Amino acid sequence: MTLKQLEMRFPTVSQRPGQLHWNLSSHSIDLSWSGTDQDILDWLLRQSFQVNQEGLILLTGLGATLSIDAQIAIHQSITKTFLQHNKFYKSSGEKRLELKIGEKTISVRYKGLTSYAHRDFAQSLCDKQGQLLRQPISIAGWLYPGAVMSHAAFDKQTKFEVTLEEALVLLFAPIACWYFMLPTDQDHKQIRYVLIVPEVCDLAAYAEYDWQIKNFSYENFWAASLGDAGFKFLSLQQTTKSATNCCVRRCQSLLFGKTKWTSQQMVRTKAEIVEATEETICLYQLSYESFPKNSVRGHDEKFYIAVSEVRGKIADNLAKSLLWWFDLAKGSRTRVLSGEVSSEEEALLNMIEKAQWNNQPQKLFIKACHEALRRIYAKLYEQASEGEYARIERRNIRIRSEVGRCKNAAAFRRFLSDFFAEAGQVPILQDHWEELLPITTGEIDWQLTRDLLLLALASYKRSETSKSTEDSKVKVLETPQTDQEATA
Repeated sequence: MTLKQLEMRFPTVSQRPGQLHWNLSSHSIDLSWSGTDQDILDWLLRQSFQVNQEGLILLTGLGATLSIDAQIAIHQSITKTFLQHNKFYKSSGEKRLELKIGEKTISVRYKGLTSYAHRDFAQSLCDKQGQLLRQPISIAGWLYPGAVMSHAAFDKQTKFEVTLEEALVLLFAPIACWYFMLPTDQDHKQIRYVLIVPEVCDLAAYAEYDWQIKNFSYENFWAASLGDAGFKFLSLQQTTKSATNCCVRRCQSLLFGKTKWTSQQMVRTKAEIVEATEETICLYQLSYESFPKNSVRGHDEKFYIAVSEVRGKIADNLAKSLLWWFDLAKGSRTRVLSGEVSSEEEALLNMIEKAQWNNQPQKLFIKACHEALRRIYAKLYEQASEGEYARIERRNIRIRSEVGRCKNAAAFRRFLSDFFAEAGQVPILQDHWEELLPITTGEIDWQLTRDLLLLALASYKRSETSKSTEDSKVKVLETPQTDQEATA
């Protein structure tokens, strides 16, 4: 990516020091020159890693048309992942930049730089005579995040070393990597950063793809989770013409955050391998279309980026090869997530309707639960006078509480029998009882059934019950239980 940009600035070898020349292919890069090695490499690195007038890191390989939103997001992320320690950069102090996002103007603070380690690394690649080193080179976290010696007393035995060629390649990693930020939450008071390391199969194809999709607006450089960041990166190539061969199918998501024992510095706290398949990409794109897009709340310096935590949970499930709805609506574990699930019922319903279900009875079970809830709530609506509809919400909370108290298969079967008995006749349950029997009896996995029920609760639109009751005067039939209903 960098050499292609330099070709446009210096098209002939006579314009480059030492007749610097390169040959590029899909899988290799060959550099050749004459003269002092250090002089040529110093010119190459200073041309590749620059700083603009605002003190922002300017990576030549990303092209000259990078938006200011992308520049500041990438700058903030690099200074919190690759370049954290002040030994590896020179700062011009704290700066502030105003960004226009939609109708809102926000003020973003960042640490301005005048120089950083990548620009000055040529001397570390050469000896005192300016010739390339022949022995391995010691590297630190700024060149390879997470590569730190294990014990200070045994630095020679536990430090990281690479060859000169590997060190040169690592210098250019910030250009190929992607960056996302995670908002603060109840557990994490600080913004966390995600470094996406792509598994590149074709250098030329990836370079073209990366140029096309890196011009995000500022709010789109935020994600809800490691999985969300990974799939957001992987799914973007599906929208570019040059990436029809899917040059990147897998990436590594590295989470950087502060811990109790490293309160002054961001460290790698978690890593996740995210792999794209046709199924996972389709499900993630569906979740991206269904749930609210990232948005700016507040203005000036008092702003934050709102992201969908539910989309983040779905993405994490996909990254771990779990069912997309696994553990999604368990409010007993994640109260914040539970509240958001309830407020995004339409998005969840859209996921349920449009997602490809490998197990159709699971989808039928959710629909059966929706029908049962409609009938239970319809009874309460008929009994309640105007202004007493809080009874409906109390009943919903009670159902969720009863589900949460089910700690084994027997308890959950009793709850499920009472739940459907209270609803009365549920046509879906009657018409498909044989298909649903393994699910309703917990024969397969009662906890899986419990997750499906919680998903049905979270995705049910209670407003439709009142509308149906008032407009259609739906009457819930009170009939004795049949043997089939008792079995279910």
